[in-house]
Amino acid sequence: MAEKTRIIEITDNQGTFSYVLSKFTGQKQNYNYSDMALLRKLLSNEKARMLNVIKIKKPSSIYELAKILERDFKSVREDVLLLKKFGFVDLVEEKKPKSKRISHRPVLEASSISIVIRV
Repeated sequence: MAEKTRIIEITDNQGTFSYVLSKFTGQKQNYNYSDMALLRKLLSNEKARMLNVIKIKKPSSIYELAKILERDFKSVREDVLLLKKFGFVDLVEEKKPKSKRISHRPVLEASSISIVIRV
């Protein structure tokens, strides 16, 4: 059986993800768009918006990121940890001057991520 590859390119477009499906010769013309819903669970528009804010505004903490996004801190923290787990962002520990608190500054870990699924 010849190896065929379907490329799903996901790009950030000012805080939303856009999907581009490419095909190589020998593949079917019809795409199963219900399968794209599985990717959207991990790569939601809210997470795209979060990545865009981290890239553009460079928040100094997860708390500041939550304020910029106007979202609940706990939800933002969970999303950041998920993005960290998959290698989108990293958390840099920083101690604030004149304070004993340590904040975690989210920074982009990669400018692009390739997803390859072999079947």
